[in-house]
Amino acid sequence: MTVKEPEVFKLSNGLRVAYLFDDALVAHLGVTIRAGSRYENPGEEGLAHFLEHCIFKGTKKRKAFHILSRLDSVGGELNAYTTKEEICVYGSFTTNHLNRATELLHDIVFHSIFPEKEIEREKEVVLDEINSYLDAPSDRIFDDFDALLFANDSLGNNILGTIESVRSFGRKELLSYIDRYFHPNNMVLSFVGGVSKNQVQKILEKHFGSIQKEGISPTATPFSFGERFIHHRKEANYQAHLVMGGAAPGIEDDKRRVMTLLINMLGGPALNSRLTLSIREKYGYAYNIEANYTPLEGTGYWSIYAGTDVKYLKKTIQLIHKELDRFIEKELTENQLSKAKTQLKGHIALGMDSNSGLMLNFAKSLLFFNQIDSLVEIHRIIDQITIDEIQAIAQKYLAPENRSILIFEPNGA
Repeated sequence: MTVKEPEVFKLSNGLRVAYLFDDALVAHLGVTIRAGSRYENPGEEGLAHFLEHCIFKGTKKRKAFHILSRLDSVGGELNAYTTKEEICVYGSFTTNHLNRATELLHDIVFHSIFPEKEIEREKEVVLDEINSYLDAPSDRIFDDFDALLFANDSLGNNILGTIESVRSFGRKELLSYIDRYFHPNNMVLSFVGGVSKNQVQKILEKHFGSIQKEGISPTATPFSFGERFIHHRKEANYQAHLVMGGAAPGIEDDKRRVMTLLINMLGGPALNSRLTLSIREKYGYAYNIEANYTPLEGTGYWSIYAGTDVKYLKKTIQLIHKELDRFIEKELTENQLSKAKTQLKGHIALGMDSNSGLMLNFAKSLLFFNQIDSLVEIHRIIDQITIDEIQAIAQKYLAPENRSILIFEPNGA
C-alpha cells in the first residue's frame, strides 16, 4: 500500500500551507486560526463562536447572500467551526473551482465588515442554539463538567458563551478579536485534492500571499488542576448522565500517544473496548458509554461519559472505577498491547479515509507543531509504547484522587 504524505510550504509572506495531492473530483481547502474560546478576555465568553457565525454576514464587496451562494451555486459547501483553541473556515468543491473557493475564503477571513443589522439578527440564531443545548442534558453535561474541572479559567468557558455575553457583542468586539488573532503567522492553510502543487501554490499566493498583517500568536495561561469533585444535580429528563474525568498530558507532551492508546482501549469507538464490553454488553446498564482524551496546549484532560437508567447509576459508576483500577493495578500482557496497537493504527487509518478530515487534521498539526508526522512515523511511535508506560500513565492520571465526577439525575428521581 502506498501512503501519500502531505507537503508543507510557505507563501511569500510566511503563511504556512499543508498540501496533499489526491486524484479526486472534490477538493478541500481550509483556513485554520489559533484562536477559540480559550483566548477570549473576561466578558468575551462566546465571542470566538459568535465570530464564526458572523464572518459569513458580509464583506467589503459581498452581502451575506452572495457569500453563502458563491460555492453552493456550483455544488460546493462552505462551513466553519470553533473549538477551545482554534477557529476554522473551510470549503469543499470540485477541483475546477479552486480559484473561486480560495478568493472567497480570503475575502471572508480578511475583509468581513460585520454589519450591525446582521449581527443583531445572528444573535437570535446563537441564542436559539444556546437554548437548544440547554434542553439537551447529554450534551450540556460535558460543558458543565469542563466548567468545574477548569474553574476560574477560560478553558472552562462554554464555547457558545452565555445569553448575557452574546447579547453584549457588537461590531467593535468582533473587529477587536479579528485584529488580535487573524494574521499570517497565527494561521495555516490546508489543501487536499486533485490539483497540482504548482497550481495550488500559485492560486494561494495570488489571494493570500500579499497579506502583510503582523501579530503574535496567543500564549496559553498555565493551568493547575484543583482537588477532585463529585457533584450531583437534578438536571436530566429521563436518564441519568455522568461524566468522570481529570488531568491528562498536554498536546506537546510526548506521552500523549500513550494516553491516546490507553483511552482507546478503555472506551474508544470500538465495540470491544473495556467499558463497552463490561457496562453495555455484559450488564446492559448503558447504551451510551465512551471515553475521550483531549490534549490542549500545556494541559489536557480525559473523560468518560455514560447515560443510564437511574437505578443502574451506582453500579455503572462502580464498574467504571473497576476498569480504571485494572489499568493501574494490572499490567497488560504483550498480546493485549499488540492487539491494542493494531486497533489504534486501524482507527487512525479510518480517520484518514476522509479527505476533508485529512485537510482539517493537517491544519491542526501544522498550527500546533509546525510539522505533520507521516503515517510511518505515527506507527513507529505507537509501536514503541511499552507495557510499563501504559501502567505509569494510568497510575499518574487515572488514580482515584484524580477522578472528578458530575452527575445529572432526572428531576423526578
